[in-house]
Amino acid sequence: MKFQALVFDGFDELDVIGVYEPLRMAGQDVEYVSLYEQEVITAGHGTKLMVSAVLALENKPDLLIVPGGGWIARSATGAWAEANKGFVLKRLQDFYRAGVQMASVCTGSLLLARAGLLEGRRATTNHGAVDELRQCGANYMDERVVDDGDIITAAGVTSSLDLGLWLVARFVSQDKAVHISQLLEYEIRQGHVDEGKPNLR
Repeated sequence: MKFQALVFDGFDELDVIGVYEPLRMAGQDVEYVSLYEQEVITAGHGTKLMVSAVLALENKPDLLIVPGGGWIARSATGAWAEANKGFVLKRLQDFYRAGVQMASVCTGSLLLARAGLLEGRRATTNHGAVDELRQCGANYMDERVVDDGDIITAAGVTSSLDLGLWLVARFVSQDKAVHISQLLEYEIRQGHVDEGKPNLR
């Protein structure tokens, strides 16, 4: 399974790191990719991050992780700013059409929604962005993780850990996800995989 995490100036650090850590602990590689050619990404709280590649269909992942950051505050950098530039929305559409599965954290779901990928679909987001998500045509679910097949959304920033464990359960094994949650001292309820979807809460 090939995972990539999309990063851009102003993204929220925990949105990505919280997903990255459980996947890494499960032996999965997560590649950081940028929207543009740039040596260093400056995240929302000032963390500097070097990326290995630019988002490209020639190097497309099986699943792309999309963070939020700066949306509710309407920051000059972050998901809100990138949505208004428009380039990221076109890239998300292109990748989805190419068969790439999507997973978002927090207001990353608004990027998916603004790209037209969540219309009529179940999704979640940060509690401060629920109305906007609904206005984009998504069916808001008050859940930490909403798995709608090829698009998985997670709620506010701390749900990045829930999403990471969910992805481990779905693409590696349920037992592995439970074991990693114990190592992280982050409690989840051990459930089962039902039609390929984990039951973690």
